[in-house]
Formats: sequence, C-alpha cells, structure tokens
Amino acid sequence: MTAANPTAGPAQPPAPATPAAPAAHPPLQGTALLLGTLSLSLATFMNVLDSSIANVSIPAIAGDLGVSPGQGTWVITSFGVANAISVPLTGWLTQRFGAVRLFTMSVLLFVLTSWLCGFASSLEMLVVFRVLQGLVAGPMIPLSQTLLLASYPRALAGTALALWGVTTLVAPVVGPLLGGWITDNISWPWIFYINVPVGLLAAALTWGIYQKRETPTRKLPIDTVGLSLLVLWVGALQLMLDKGKELDWFASSEIILMAVVAVVAFAVFLVWELTDKHPVVDLKLFKGRNFTFGVLALSVAYALFFGNVVLLPLWLQQWMGYTATSAGMALAPVGVFAILLTPLVGKKVGQWDPRRMATGAFMVFSMVLWLRSQFTVQTDFVHILIPTLLQGAAMAFFFIPLTTLTLSGIAPERIPAAAGLSNFVRITAGAMGTSIATTLWESRAAMHHAHLTEGLVQGQGVFAATLDQLMASGLTQMQALAQINRLIDQQAFTRAADDIFLGSAGLFLLLIGLIWLTRRPARVAAGTAVDAGGAH
Repeated sequence: MTAANPTAGPAQPPAPATPAAPAAHPPLQGTALLLGTLSLSLATFMNVLDSSIANVSIPAIAGDLGVSPGQGTWVITSFGVANAISVPLTGWLTQRFGAVRLFTMSVLLFVLTSWLCGFASSLEMLVVFRVLQGLVAGPMIPLSQTLLLASYPRALAGTALALWGVTTLVAPVVGPLLGGWITDNISWPWIFYINVPVGLLAAALTWGIYQKRETPTRKLPIDTVGLSLLVLWVGALQLMLDKGKELDWFASSEIILMAVVAVVAFAVFLVWELTDKHPVVDLKLFKGRNFTFGVLALSVAYALFFGNVVLLPLWLQQWMGYTATSAGMALAPVGVFAILLTPLVGKKVGQWDPRRMATGAFMVFSMVLWLRSQFTVQTDFVHILIPTLLQGAAMAFFFIPLTTLTLSGIAPERIPAAAGLSNFVRITAGAMGTSIATTLWESRAAMHHAHLTEGLVQGQGVFAATLDQLMASGLTQMQALAQINRLIDQQAFTRAADDIFLGSAGLFLLLIGLIWLTRRPARVAAGTAVDAGGAH
C-alpha cells in the first residue's frame, strides 16, 4: 500500500498566515524537461513498485529468516502502515522544507533504507527498516506529481498527468512479476538492492534540474495532537485491513479492538483538524466540490481496480497452474495501450470534457471485468490476455481526467496538500479493495464448493465413476478423494473470481454518476493555459 498526503493549504484567517504564492518558474524545456520527467517517473515507479514487489517473495524471506509465512507478512504490513501515516504529512512538510529539498531527501533516504532492508539478518531488523522505508517514502508520490505539473506549460499539464498516471498504474502489475523473477533467479535481498542505483540516479537528476526551482517555505507549529491521532487511526485501520483475513475478521477480538480504535481516533481527528489553526492535514480541501467528488470517484475506482489486479494473478497461480512469471506475462500487456494512448489523452484533456473521458474509461473497465467474469477452468492464455490488453486503454483515460477534475481550481500553494490528500484516500481505498476482494473470493468459493458437492453421493453416479477411474490409475482412495476435492476447489474458486469480476463491472457503471457531480474545468484551446487542477 502506499498513501497520499493531505495538508498544506493556507492557514485559516488572519490573512497574514496565508503563504505567499510560489515564485513563478517558467516551464522546463528540451533536455531539462525530458530528464526531469525521467527522474520523477523513476522515483515514483520505484516507490509504487516497492509496495508490491515483496508480495511474492514472502515465502523465501520467511524461510531464510527462520519465521513462518504468516509472520513474514509483516514485511508488507510494516511498510504499508508507515507509508500511510507519512503521506498525509506531505503538505505540511512541503511548506516547512520546500518541495524540491523534501523530495530529494525522501528519495535518498528511501535508497538508504532499501539498502538496509537487503542487509537485514532477522525479521525484527527487516520490519524496523521497512517501517523507516515506508515513513520516508510518503512524500515521494504526491511531490513527484506536483513537481511534474510545475515542469510543463499549462497547455501540456494533461501530458504531465498522463505520464505520472501510467507510472503509478503499471508499477503494481510489474511488481509481483519482477519480485518473483528476482527471488527465483537471484535472491530476495535484491528486490531491495535494485532501488539503490535507480534512486541515486533519480535523486541526482532531480536535484540538478530542480534545485533552483524550490518552493517558498515558512516555519509552522507542529500539530502534535493531530499527528498523534493520525498515527493512531491510520495505524489501527491498516493493521485491521492487513490482518483481518488471517484472524477471521470480526470473529477476532484483536480486529474488533483495532476497528474501535480506528473509528474513535478518526472521529476525534476530524474534529481536531477542522478546528486547529495549523492542522497537519488540510481537510478543508473537501469544501471544494470537484475535489470531494473527484477524490471519491478516483478512490473507489482504484479500490476496484487494485482489488482485481491482486485477485487475477492469485487465481492464475493457485488454481490455473501458472507460475509467478507466467502470471506476470498475462498481466504485462496492460501497459501497451496505456502507453500508446497516453500522448493523446494528455494532449486532449484540456480540450475535451474530462468527465466524458473518465466515463469512457469506466465503461471499458466494466467491459473488461465482464469479459473476465466469463472465465472458466478451460480458459486459455490468449483469452486471458484480451481483457488485459483492453484494460490498458481504460487506464490511459482513467487517471489523467480524474486527477484533472480533482485538482481543478485549487490554489497553487495548496497543490502539494491536495495531491497528497487525494493520493492518501486513493491508496487507503486500494488497501481496502484488496482486503475486500480476497475475503469475498474465499467466502464465495466456500459457498460454491458447498453447492458443487451437494449432489455428490459416495458410491453413486459421476462421483463413484471418477473415484474408480482415479484409483484404477494407481492412486489410493485418499489420494483420489484429494484429487477430486482439488478439482471441485478449482471450479469453486474460479466461479468465485467470476462473481467478483461481475460485481466489480456493475460497480464501475454505477460510479459514472459520481463523475458527473463534478464541474467541468474551463475548456482550453490548444496552446493556451489549461488549469489542470491548479498545476501552477
């Protein structure tokens, strides 16, 4: 998981507390623009990749460190909790230290903590370093978005958002594939070591290009109460989501306790942040109609998208006989249309109605998920590949228009806070989508298993014939029964996945209504300024 950041708008009255608008820097051009885009994209890709690359490596990590796979999941949980806590602080930290300085330091510290993770010799050490890695990673995603927008002319703000959006959507798909290949062919520490050269290059390029484009800073008091409440409710929520399935959700007293803590702390946090003079999270951004409905549409859609991104490879690997590498191959083509269509979307987002573009994306997502709901245990690789290819087109029209709608009309000095807060809600929703999808998958599979076995009577019909056939091939009765149960489970989990795909398809259609609750940003002719969400 990863998160986003909320805070940083101008302080409440009196007027002198409001930060001055940032000094206007001209857009980058030529090589500087190319290298700036590359450096920010590399850092974002590295960050998002790291939230998913360890997933397929948990068995290897757990075995090497002498712990159970269940304990090994703390490698993922610790990063997610720390990251979710730090992302909302981006706006406040940006005002305090400056966007360029904060981003560069975050990347360098991310490199250092990645290196330490690779050297960890015990689970305890690895978890501590993953917590530190998650904490320093928080500002990277929202600030990469902010700096990228400021690098382009307003007429090309859509292109900037397109490049950023593809990076954040493709990385979670590549992560498990790359992590599995590295773990199988090298060793698990290298899933962390690969961040070192990438991060150093990104930090060097960013500092070299952006150091003279630093944003204004001002000293702000630290909202210790708000920060403490943020740590408490986000930590409790993320732990609940990560451990819920393992502990059987609300049948566990631990999950109930974490849920109560999360709800109470969140309620107090809302009241405090809305009344404090210098909130650590600028919740007043939600007064904006576009921001509120844009964040809501983007986050729920991302929860559906990410939940299904996690579910598909699980089904392929556990029940269709795919390896981690072959499952990744089935998902990799998602980037083809996304990359090809990105320039078009970026060019046209200021001229076409972004609400229509996002509506088209949601309709394609719905069609893709409907196609997947037709999968059976006989579905071949080519038919699994077709919806994946189509999904790439939806991705191109998904992130950019919705981000444009969400950030439109926001004052320049509040963009880091707005980008952070929207990312925080989106990533938290993604974590929830993953938990809900995998939990529903197992519960629906249990239901389908029960239905499939209702008509089976030992010693009669197809069941008896199949059992006799398997035993005639040399299996013992117990082995034959286990084989039959495996076949029933394969059918049950396939039908359960189809149920989730079909339900998600319907929800995407319903979400279209949220898009049309936003106002269209002002139409912009090519070559003129586009207010891509207050990009400047």
